[in-house]
Amino acid sequence: MTGTPSAQTVESLGEKIERMIKQLPEHDVTLLEIMDIVGNDGLLLLTVLLSLIFLVPVSIPGVSTVFGSAILLIGITRLLSRKLWLPAKIGQRRLPAAKLAAGFAQALSWFHRLEKISKPHRLGFFTESAVFNLLNNMALILAAVLLMMPFGLIPFSNTFPAVAVIFLAIGMMQRDGGSVLLGHLANVATIAYFAALVFGGVAAAGMAVGA
Repeated sequence: MTGTPSAQTVESLGEKIERMIKQLPEHDVTLLEIMDIVGNDGLLLLTVLLSLIFLVPVSIPGVSTVFGSAILLIGITRLLSRKLWLPAKIGQRRLPAAKLAAGFAQALSWFHRLEKISKPHRLGFFTESAVFNLLNNMALILAAVLLMMPFGLIPFSNTFPAVAVIFLAIGMMQRDGGSVLLGHLANVATIAYFAALVFGGVAAAGMAVGA
């Protein structure tokens, strides 16, 4: 008598990302090569992977521009229901794979915490409604634009929009309206933070001029 075959184990998002990180080459890597590693797992999972690096303080010149541009194009692609196209300048920009892998690995512990907050099919209206799908994709585009803002040397300036991207992507992948709402809130927090930075800078400049 034969036993009942066990159900195939399904990888969690964190396990998929860990596997992708292990597949990075030893030296330089391009965004197109990262996309090949992600394979059929989808563009939203790619946005999560590209956002992880901003959860920890890793200094890699050009990363916010390259990864932010890619996330922006993914958001536009989803909004217009088109196939993803990357300009050669973005897709073929070479980045240090070792530093990226180290940054991704450090950020995974934070991602696992964010991942635990998500519950598939929670508040499904916010991911299944056509209107909210439009708003969610627009929010993903906004988060990418905020990620590319020239505040890279200021603490948390990349972290807040990266968290927004991660929550939005996880929410849309898992049909979790609660996670999507957290992504929208992270966008609002980012805008408030940037506004405070600009206001503080203008106020400081005014005081310097008046002194």
